[in-house]
Amino acid sequence: MSSLDRVDLELLNALADDHRATVVALADRLGLSRNTVQARMLRLERAGVFHSYERAMSTKALGLPIEAMVSVMVRQADLPRITTAIAEIPEVVQAHGMSGQVDLLVRVVARDTQHLFDVDARILAIEGVERTETSLVMGEVIGYRVRPLLEASASPSGLRGEHRAEHPADPRGEVRRES
Repeated sequence: MSSLDRVDLELLNALADDHRATVVALADRLGLSRNTVQARMLRLERAGVFHSYERAMSTKALGLPIEAMVSVMVRQADLPRITTAIAEIPEVVQAHGMSGQVDLLVRVVARDTQHLFDVDARILAIEGVERTETSLVMGEVIGYRVRPLLEASASPSGLRGEHRAEHPADPRGEVRRES
């Protein structure tokens, strides 16, 4: 989807406030008809705006309190097969293809450090995996979010990559301190 209009952004903001809101509740909140909201939701869905309707679940509740990020370096020619093999490991909850020295960044969960060691060993045992580096997740400091993007998209300047300085700069590029 190339552009979102004002109503799309209002709808997405309403969903960001309450991701479980019904079409009727969204229509009431936005002052639109149920059919309009339903049609827009369908259009947004078909355009790939929504990632998933799956509820995020705590792996801690499943007895897997340890979370780690495994950086995986592979033989490039084997990447599709390696990705398929990694997806078969139940403790793998997410993976991203990367640019740079790391080929895959794999998010895994485990019961304890021994279990994590075993999960890492299973990844290393896949033919074509050359090396891994495992980092324990100490805590999530910024969860997945889109509200700042929605707010920036709705602002007059939009998302133009502009950085707002804390202090105004003078024409020479020096920071002026206001007293």
